Amino acid sequence: MIHSMTGFGRHIEHLGTEKITVEFKSLNSKNLDLNLRLPQTLRAHEIDFRKKIAEQLTRGKVEAYIYIESETVRTPAQINEPVVSEYLRQIKNFAEGDDLAALALALKMPESLTQEKQEADENQIRSVNTALDNALEALISFRKQEGEQLMLDIQSRIDLIAKHLEEVLALDEKRREGVRSRLEQAVAQLKESVDENRFEQELIYYLEKYDITEEKVRLKNHLSYFLKTATESEAPGKKLGFIAQEIGREINTIGSKANDASIQREVVQMKDELEKIKEQLLNVL
Repeated sequence: MIHSMTGFGRHIEHLGTEKITVEFKSLNSKNLDLNLRLPQTLRAHEIDFRKKIAEQLTRGKVEAYIYIESETVRTPAQINEPVVSEYLRQIKNFAEGDDLAALALALKMPESLTQEKQEADENQIRSVNTALDNALEALISFRKQEGEQLMLDIQSRIDLIAKHLEEVLALDEKRREGVRSRLEQAVAQLKESVDENRFEQELIYYLEKYDITEEKVRLKNHLSYFLKTATESEAPGKKLGFIAQEIGREINTIGSKANDASIQREVVQMKDELEKIKEQLLNVL
């Protein structure tokens, strides 16, 4: 069953006073184009996260976000009191003035502030992976639902192409009769004796040259194969694109060989439906 490449998935995990959020947004792309944004504390595990995502999402332009937020008020950095005190002492030895101004200057000096931890602990990593798994599951579920809607639209258009092909089959019988009749009339107007055997040979050659029987059979088979691939294959988007190209070739050949206005109208309708299918296939996984 086909899946769409468009989707959204989000999951939140709570770890103590921290809220871990993982969010995915996905659009269509020929291959997997992953943009992963995560906090500095998780940088050491970025390769593992990318591998996990790539195993689940084979195609699509994917924006992935991992946030870690504290649900309590806390400062991102702490004042290193011994260092700041020493800076203040030295500043006051050189000049007298406003204490706040001196403090502002001291806080700009090296090592005046101590930063939070630079790496996540095991509990955080475990919670991030849980959130990642659930967000991926939500995204895949979204893609599946979108794929079901795509399939309904694509199948309806395949059915329309098949319907127009049936019209072509009916019109082709009349076309062949018309070709024979026009040739016979043309020969009669020559008012000359014609070798009947030679005439039949030339007529057969002419009819075979414009015969579209093989194209009609192949087109019907391609339509059936398209639906079978869409319902039975995993991630069939690229394969369906190739089959759609073959469908287009048979439709074009029918149009060029038929040399009939009524059949040409049906061909135009088939081409129109096929183009709409190709547009939908751009978003099929």
